Amino acid sequence: MEPKTTRAELRTDVTLEYVERGDPLGTAVVFLHGLSDSWHSYERVLPHLPESVHAFALTQRGHGDSSKPAAGYRHADFAADVAAFMDEVQLDAAVVVGHSSPGTTAARRFAIDYPERTRGLVLIGSFADMSKNPVVRELWDSVVSGMKDPVDPDFVREFQESTMAQPVPERFLETIVRESAKVPARVWQAVVGGDLQEELARDFGKIKAPTLLLWGDQDEIVPRSDQDAQEAAIPDSRLLALKGVGHAPHWEEPERFTDELVTFLGDAVR
Repeated sequence: MEPKTTRAELRTDVTLEYVERGDPLGTAVVFLHGLSDSWHSYERVLPHLPESVHAFALTQRGHGDSSKPAAGYRHADFAADVAAFMDEVQLDAAVVVGHSSPGTTAARRFAIDYPERTRGLVLIGSFADMSKNPVVRELWDSVVSGMKDPVDPDFVREFQESTMAQPVPERFLETIVRESAKVPARVWQAVVGGDLQEELARDFGKIKAPTLLLWGDQDEIVPRSDQDAQEAAIPDSRLLALKGVGHAPHWEEPERFTDELVTFLGDAVR
């Protein structure tokens, strides 16, 4: 049974769709998806979380059924939405879990801008410097820079399938592709174009929260060197390389991912 979705009107002038589960007195965890995804990115994770985790899976601005403003797709904009969302649902602080971009870029920016509200970070498939990533540059040059609406559904499916090393249930993949089709070309361009220009690495040392870097050793988008660079730069961080999975380990092996997340919560959040 699919979780009930709720909409939150934020002081940042957007309305975000989200799902919530778990004990309201439990450890608050905010989940942020990657490019063209939605809260459904964590659909396979949510059922495996213990009740002691108070989970919020958001659909970020420009994505899914959330607001799609004409502008405002920089890392700081996504991070400000997280802070505004936490205000709306009355969370003082939370562990923030992010996938790829804009998930990890928003999570890291949030930890830098709102350190007192960040109990921990989990960064899944995170880039150290997207401007130097050849896969992202090729995506921009060959597809996204000239993208027009409606976005080609064949491209969307190929894009999502390219992130995985293991097959996922067809029904889940269809959901992911359907959600991706909701993202207009201008949002793809704003997010990817912004990622190629924004510099965040110089601020990694300002992240004070305990940080877990989760990376699949079959990830063909983000290299191991990016993980090593972040582990060296973020003070209280450690890298966990998961064997046999690609850029989306929480899709491919949700139970294994959840086990590692819960272990981190127990170690990092007292």
